[in-house]
Amino acid sequence: MSPQPLPSQAGFIQFDVELGAWQENLATVRRCLNDLHPAPKSLLVLPELWATGFAYDKLTELAGIRHELLTALQQEASRHQSILAGSLIEHDRQTDLFFNTLSVVGPSGICGSYRKQQLFAPMDETHYFQAGNNPQAVITELGPMACLICFDLRFPDLAQRQVGQGANLIVVSAQWPEPRRHHWRTLLQARAIENQAFVVAANRCGTTADTSFAGASTVIDPNGRILLEAGDTPQSSLTTLDHTLLAEARGIFRTCGISPYRQHDEQKIVSLDTLKNKLAAMATVGKRVVFTNGCFDILHQGHVTYLEEARRQGDALIVGMNSDASIRAIKGPERPINQELSRARVLAALGCVDYVVIFGEETPLKLITEIKPNVLVKGADWPLEKIVGGAEVLAAGGQVINIPMVADFSTTGLIRAIKDKANRE
Repeated sequence: MSPQPLPSQAGFIQFDVELGAWQENLATVRRCLNDLHPAPKSLLVLPELWATGFAYDKLTELAGIRHELLTALQQEASRHQSILAGSLIEHDRQTDLFFNTLSVVGPSGICGSYRKQQLFAPMDETHYFQAGNNPQAVITELGPMACLICFDLRFPDLAQRQVGQGANLIVVSAQWPEPRRHHWRTLLQARAIENQAFVVAANRCGTTADTSFAGASTVIDPNGRILLEAGDTPQSSLTTLDHTLLAEARGIFRTCGISPYRQHDEQKIVSLDTLKNKLAAMATVGKRVVFTNGCFDILHQGHVTYLEEARRQGDALIVGMNSDASIRAIKGPERPINQELSRARVLAALGCVDYVVIFGEETPLKLITEIKPNVLVKGADWPLEKIVGGAEVLAAGGQVINIPMVADFSTTGLIRAIKDKANRE
């Protein structure tokens, strides 16, 4: 196994983040770095929202100083020839949405960023932040780094995906509460063991309102052994990373890169009765079910983009697909081009689709009232009052969401283009 790029030392700056007091928090980070004197090519991780805390009443103001804070981090990274990582409030001006975003900053600037994927509702994050939807490892001069922010730690697939992209080290930036300290330690060790990767985690200590934070910032080796662990008071520490431990963990067997495709996608095509049983099981674990429908006669880019966005509205996407007979009743005897089982099989192969159910009526109203989705999705060209099943979903406490369609893509247009080309030839 060839040597892997890794920081020479890794550690954390654990402190009590003062709510909204970014100048004081930045001064704390600078002071701790001066006291630590990190060796060149070290990695230091900071707590979640290290400069501001969850100051929801000042989101716009505090997001506005993000560039200044990242510039300050780059200056510190350059001065110490190290990498610093921690999350800050990010405001996307194009969408006017706010994100909890971890940035990895090196001497030359920002190496990359990671938006928190799983927002923590008990701390009102879902009311103020938008979840990220594209977990990618951050590429640095010290190798790719996987990133997690607090609640993300409970979702193994987020770390696994990034380690599968070549990351040998997982960075965790958190404000993890004291009552669940044992979860924190156990989950950090689990992420290290299952991914055969180093974990460097910085947690906040101290108290805001009635919430006490656990501290217990940690560095863990790829075998799950704790190399460094803080208590529940401010502490800044570094430890040397033994690169041979990575080879030791991955030398006999590997779990970090193994991801065979075991899914049989045709099993996603189900009857209504089977689907109802599966949805009942989903309800017991609190899954938010999304439903959409269509003919999907010739699957194209517009369909796929639409279905991906529909899936992002919840935890499972059910696609109701018109049968051949119902399409003929709507579009005439020349349609569909592809038979229903063929159309369903192609839909089922999409990763964003959880189940496909074929319905024979001209509209999916009966299907919608039977399965009672939490979210009903339709294209933006449908006004709310004309969306079949919309009133019923709203009456049951659900949501109806319009999603923009990709311009210049339609099955009818594709069929017309194919015929025109055939006629020319």
